[in-house]
This record gives sequence, structure tokens and C-alpha cells, in this order.
Amino acid sequence: MTDSTLPTPDRAAGPPGSAADGSGDVGSGAPLRLGTRRSALAMAQSGQVAAAVERVTGRPVELVEITTYGDTSREHLAQIGGTGVFVSALRDALLGGAIDFAVHSLKDLPTADAPGLVLAAVPPREDPRDALVARDGLGFEALAADCAAAGRVARVGTGSPRRMAQLNAWARAHGLAVETVPIRGNIDTRIGFVRSGELDAVVLAAAGLNRVGRIGEATEIIDADTILPAPGQGALAIECAASHPVHGTALVAQLAELDDPLTRAAVTAERSLLAALEAGCSAPVGALADLLGDGQAMTEMRLRGVVGTTDGSALVQLSTTGPVPTSSSRSATDDAVTPATLGRELAADMLAKGAAGLMGERAL
Repeated sequence: MTDSTLPTPDRAAGPPGSAADGSGDVGSGAPLRLGTRRSALAMAQSGQVAAAVERVTGRPVELVEITTYGDTSREHLAQIGGTGVFVSALRDALLGGAIDFAVHSLKDLPTADAPGLVLAAVPPREDPRDALVARDGLGFEALAADCAAAGRVARVGTGSPRRMAQLNAWARAHGLAVETVPIRGNIDTRIGFVRSGELDAVVLAAAGLNRVGRIGEATEIIDADTILPAPGQGALAIECAASHPVHGTALVAQLAELDDPLTRAAVTAERSLLAALEAGCSAPVGALADLLGDGQAMTEMRLRGVVGTTDGSALVQLSTTGPVPTSSSRSATDDAVTPATLGRELAADMLAKGAAGLMGERAL
């Protein structure tokens, strides 16, 4: 996941019926068309997937840039309803035959199934944690204390209600205060707020910084005990049509070679919790499934979840554990040990503790 070599994204127009003409003919030898958002991060992670798909299929892959509503809107995600705003245009292109498969940040995918589409692969996950980029090389605790000593509150930028809730809760628990400032923009824009002095720090996904080669700018990788990441954070989703007009289900099978079963199990548990909470992608919900082993193999999954108010005054944070499912440990009808069941059970416990009242409007 560290290869940053990208195919050329701009496509020359081809003859009618060719892949370059966008007509959907992706017959033998024609490039496979990978739909991606235009941001530097999206292009980097799509380039990494493209290289892997070329190795698996033996065919060239070209990137097709697609602009999503989330890319063009300047409103904060909570205002535009974050569910699906970064993926709908890509899914439309898949269903319309303009592309053969798409790469998403898995945390952006709605939890509901998309008719006609299949999640063909979830590759091995990057670091799921959040990262702090702060002035003067400071970590979060040192930054908050430094600002307090100067008689002011640290200003920390993030567009995520989940991060706001947990940052503020952490500060309250330590007798400190931070001002969480809503921001949007790409990685350059967000880090630029710190470099210009407008903000003391910003919080971003460590995986994103790593994929664009900028993880060295992080001043702290925030422990998941302090901030639980978004469900699916750090993982990618490779999505395609369930039955391709040319390849049938063959493309699904080829892409499935990139799937990492343990990553899929973890994110399935996290997304099941999110779905059972009836929360959208921009809700103040964090979740992380850790796979625990006995030194020989992964044997248990620990799932943690959190819901909170953005000011950090109230949090519901719970965890549960269950066995890691394997082909030999469960049958098709045994739902007792599946990651999805683990997520639903933890969500039920959280709702019983009052989580619904902390999330604002639920994604019904």
C-alpha cells in the first residue's frame, strides 16, 4: 500500500466502442476503467489499487476522474447530509457503464446495499487512527497545555463531528479546553490552516497522510483510546457491477483476489454498528474492531464504539468481544459469531445507554 506510482489520469478520446470513448466496451485487451474522485488522495489510493488490479488481471487500468457532489459543495458535511455525497456519482457511472469498477474510501460508503453493485474487495487496511498536525511539533496534550499557559484555548480544525466529540471529551477529562473549528478541504488546505497560523492544529486520518507520502508531517498519531476512528477508516472499497455487460461475474471474481478477509471482517463489524445505530457517515460515531491473536492466529475480535455530543459533554462508549469467523468456525446458518452480529449487538447496548439522544438526526 506504499506504491505511489499512478497511471496517467487524463484519457485521450478513442474510436467509437473503445474504452477511451467511454461506451462500455471493455473486451479482451482493452483497459479496465477505474472510477475515482479527483483529489490528490483519491488519485493516490486509486493508483495503488490500479497497480494491484493490473497484476491480478494482466490488463492495463486507466483512471477516470469523476467529480462528486461532496467535492463541489463548500458546505460542511453535517449540513449537506454526509451519507453518500462522495460516492453517488461514482455509483451512477458504474451502473451506467461509464466505468468498470470504482475505488472509495470505505468510510464514505453508505451502509445500505446498492442494488446492482457489489463490494468486490476490501484490501488490507492502512492505519485506522487519526493524526494530529500541530504547530511547533506539539502533540495534543502539550498543545492544549501550552495554549492554556498562554491564557487562550487551542484552536483545532476538523470537519468531523466524531472527532469534535472525542477531542472535547478528552480535554474536559484532563481539565483542559479546546475550540474545535469546522473546516473542509483537501490535505493541503487543512494543513495550510496550521502553517498560516490560523489554527493551532488540524486532525486528519493517518491513512490519508500515509497514502500521499506526508505522514512525516504528523506531530502525533492519536491513540484509539483517545479518539476512536470512523467506521471503516483506513480501508478502501473496490466496487463494481454485480454482473458486467461484457465480463459477467468474471470481473467480480478477479477483483476479489485483492480482498483481505480479516480487514473485511473488521470493517463489517464497524459498519454493522453504524447501520444499527441508524447513523449517517457524518454522525458523531466512532468504531474500531481489533483482531486479537494467540501468537499463532487471530482468534478474537474486540469491537469498540462511541457516540457523543460534539461539545464532549456526553459520551456513550462501550466494547464487546467475539470469535473471529472462519470457514471452519461457522456454517451458513450460524449467525452467532459473525462480525455483523457483533456490530448489531454492541449498537443495541449503546442505544440502551442513550446513544440515540446524542446523535442528532438519525439516518432513517
